[in-house]
Amino acid sequence: MNIENILIQANNILRINKIKSSQLDCEILLANSIRREKKHIILNPKENINIHHLNKFKKLIERRKRGEPIAYLINQKEFWKYKFYVNNDVLIPRPDTELIIEQVLKIYSKESQIQCLDIGTGSGCILLSILKERTKFYGTGIDISKKSIHISRFNRKKLNINNRVKFFHSNVDNFRIGKYDLIVSNPPYIALKDIKYLEKDVVSFEPKLALSGGLDGFTEIKKVIKKASTLIKKNGKFILEIGFNQKNRTKVLLKNEGFFINKVIKDYGNNNRCIIATKI
Repeated sequence: MNIENILIQANNILRINKIKSSQLDCEILLANSIRREKKHIILNPKENINIHHLNKFKKLIERRKRGEPIAYLINQKEFWKYKFYVNNDVLIPRPDTELIIEQVLKIYSKESQIQCLDIGTGSGCILLSILKERTKFYGTGIDISKKSIHISRFNRKKLNINNRVKFFHSNVDNFRIGKYDLIVSNPPYIALKDIKYLEKDVVSFEPKLALSGGLDGFTEIKKVIKKASTLIKKNGKFILEIGFNQKNRTKVLLKNEGFFINKVIKDYGNNNRCIIATKI
């Protein structure tokens, strides 16, 4: 069977199952199955696909029709300028989280030499992207999930920055190593009652540990702010990702732990997304 006919059949399956980006998803999954770039699929519609690759593609389509995210199906997600390995042990990186990288690059020049801590590092995408952009930075990432630390270490090797970053399996409350010029964090901040309203592919497949911020959404935010206040150097910068409705309460929590609020950054949907603070 050729590429054109395979895509038509698969697209019909995904559309029946109400997968919104069905055509694009089919192209990505077929390209992954035959280990070629997506443009190859588009430019060679009459090329026949062997049975081994076709069976692999059909299995991916079966998983996608049940809502499993593309990033988990191909074990890859682009974030900032880089491709990161991901699986369902880590949260899929979001474009809005790239705001943290943008703000770090505005604050620190290429000549800056600092120590950076990432609390709740997940796949390592935030910290590793920062270290790729600022080659004199040294980084430390921590996460309560042992499996996510394995993934962040794999991405460290993939991006070839082994000598400037360490990852530790640790609960934020128990971590006491080092003092940092910069701390970044994208903690779980979804209130327990709101998780069921997230998109189906998020609720069903992404790790609850990386989503749930407890009853009111602030359980992990409080822990991160409290620990950051003890690990950060005086005049150090703290960049924290938050939910769209968490700005005011988070600002109070930060001020109570000795932080000055520099500014609140809005995301691409014009929602409050990051708070930049300085330890005073």
